[in-house]
Amino acid sequence: MGRSFRIATFNLENLDDREGAPPIVERAAILRPQLLRLNADILCLQEVNAQRAAKGEPRRLAALDRLLEDTPYAGFHRTAGNPPKLAERHNLVVVSRWPIAAARLYRHDLVPAPLVRLATSDPPRTAPEPVPWDRPVLHAEVELPGGHRLHVFDLHLRAPIASPVPGQKDGPFTWHSVGGWAEGFYLASMKRAGQALETRLAVERVFDADPGALIVVAGDCNADMEQTPVRIIRADVEETGNGRLAARTLVPVERSLPEERRYSVLHGGMAVMLDHLLVSRALLGWFRGAEIHNEALSDELVAQAMSAASPESYHAPVVADFEMPEG
Repeated sequence: MGRSFRIATFNLENLDDREGAPPIVERAAILRPQLLRLNADILCLQEVNAQRAAKGEPRRLAALDRLLEDTPYAGFHRTAGNPPKLAERHNLVVVSRWPIAAARLYRHDLVPAPLVRLATSDPPRTAPEPVPWDRPVLHAEVELPGGHRLHVFDLHLRAPIASPVPGQKDGPFTWHSVGGWAEGFYLASMKRAGQALETRLAVERVFDADPGALIVVAGDCNADMEQTPVRIIRADVEETGNGRLAARTLVPVERSLPEERRYSVLHGGMAVMLDHLLVSRALLGWFRGAEIHNEALSDELVAQAMSAASPESYHAPVVADFEMPEG
């Protein structure tokens, strides 16, 4: 028997430690048992906010430090990119039992921001404008025992919520016209698909260097397995029409679970699978099983209407077991 290990992804849902946020003590009381249950060796986290101890000081992941204290993860290696370039909100973080040999963030490094001439802006715009992504993709290279290297891509794709269009909103959640909302939704879809494309091109670079690479793409894709962003990242043979590219497909490990268990979010009574672990064929050979910890999941629409400061996450963690071959 080889050595077993676990990879997990978990959207912590605006993890913060500042005034106005749910107290970190209350959040830890809910989230820490979930993290302990995962018993992960590699943990891919999304929506980790960064804080400043004082004005002018660099941002730190203080809320994450407090969440992980008194857990095995406190002593793990960790990266948010190199350099981290911490944002105030929604950082990506990889936590690993084993050393992280390299890490970087991709944001318009492989895919330029598309230029769009807005059709509904008020006043009208005459020149095309860039449509940048909201968040980067984090690529970490983990040194597994036995000399193996695992490429971990941690991502959080844009939600399918319309992006602002100048002059087309009457308030934070109110649009001035249907046309303006429709263009905003179009822009959001472009951003989400663009993030997925940049992820896929980063994966392609790894495959170009090593066709048998061990790769996992983990995170909140804000899309189910059959929607455009995940299809771009998966690159199934029936999409490319070329059997010679089959070794470059990424396989969703959730397929190993019964269909009724395949959901990571409850949204208005609908069970949807938005959080994924997609693995290369080489890593699939080590795959032994998957779990989605959705037993205590609250419906995000109902819960948010009832409580503005819930300590829980409305995403279920997803975890997969693997076994490294001997030798």
